[in-house]
Amino acid sequence: MASLGFAQGVCAQSIASAVLPTPQSLQAELDRALQQKQPLIVMVSLEGCPFCRVARSSHLVPMQKAGAPIVQLDMRSAQVVLDFQGRSTTHDQLIKQWHISIAPTLLFFGPGGKEVAERMEGGYLPDFYGPYLDERLIKGRQAL
Repeated sequence: MASLGFAQGVCAQSIASAVLPTPQSLQAELDRALQQKQPLIVMVSLEGCPFCRVARSSHLVPMQKAGAPIVQLDMRSAQVVLDFQGRSTTHDQLIKQWHISIAPTLLFFGPGGKEVAERMEGGYLPDFYGPYLDERLIKGRQAL
């Protein structure tokens, strides 16, 4: 995959169809991402968040459909997920453990479940979201 382009130049989709997968196991998702030589992107979202919908529909879902490893965790959700160590937790507990209080937040994970690029927190101007996301992806790939 080219180092740029995942985030730039993707077509926006209807907001209603903008859905990202929720993981059962973060380690399993990370293993798949690393097989592709990509960081695992985790979007932390909040139900009803307009900035989350825009980021998801304009950038993340098109990237995911193009093959980028992206999953979503939801603030305030009691849905169970296995963390990077295989321990059972909930979306909400994991998000609190990561000290995240802003939605959307994008995290970029590499080997061992370590963050490999700076987090993207909050909404960005639409013209800048793609370039900032591409920048994080480049840094994340370089750290692998």
